[in-house]
Amino acid sequence: MNEFIAVVDDEPDIVDLITLHLKRAGFRADGFLDARSFLDSLDKHVPDLVLLDLMLPDIDGLEVCKLLQRKEEWASIPVIMVTARGEESDRILGLELGADDYVTKPFSAKELVARVKSVLRRKRGPAEAKRYEVDERLIIDLEKYEVSVKGHRVDLTSTEFKILRLLASKKGWVFTREQILDYLWGDEKIVVYRTVDVHIRNLREKLGPAAADLIKNIRGVGYKMEA
Repeated sequence: MNEFIAVVDDEPDIVDLITLHLKRAGFRADGFLDARSFLDSLDKHVPDLVLLDLMLPDIDGLEVCKLLQRKEEWASIPVIMVTARGEESDRILGLELGADDYVTKPFSAKELVARVKSVLRRKRGPAEAKRYEVDERLIIDLEKYEVSVKGHRVDLTSTEFKILRLLASKKGWVFTREQILDYLWGDEKIVVYRTVDVHIRNLREKLGPAAADLIKNIRGVGYKMEA
């Protein structure tokens, strides 16, 4: 273990509680009481995962998530949102912006650590493959966590990358929305099927005209990748 976890929350007691339990679980952890101090720290040390509060005093957590996705070296950092805002619309928006999980306050510190471990396991991905060449247009590099279309890099959110990797792992295989949700969030999924459709739509837009057609919609069932 020994991955580095950044805890971003404006409540010192919560930061202390989370970092204590993370360190007991074998992680390295550091706390930040506002978004700016966390963002400034990224130039020195990029974490392996971020626990991010939505209601921060300077920059909203959802905006922080957007900022992470805009920079190449930060876009693949897994994010678990930790917040008192438990409305379904907030959860869906956070996940659509690229968050990997969503935990509402109050929460069990042990459960939170378990979710951190779960997200990190999913990030490591399957060991049997290092690279998927869907066809001459689309290449997925699992080691570098990169996607290229006709030789040009395409920046994806962590969730978009996972969906693309899943579809590419079995070309021609139809994955139902339920299977995609299970792959992304397991038993902890708290989102509706339309969230998958939103991610697929964003994914197609980013792949562009050159490769968007590789992802096929099977009406009433789900999605597959077919060259």
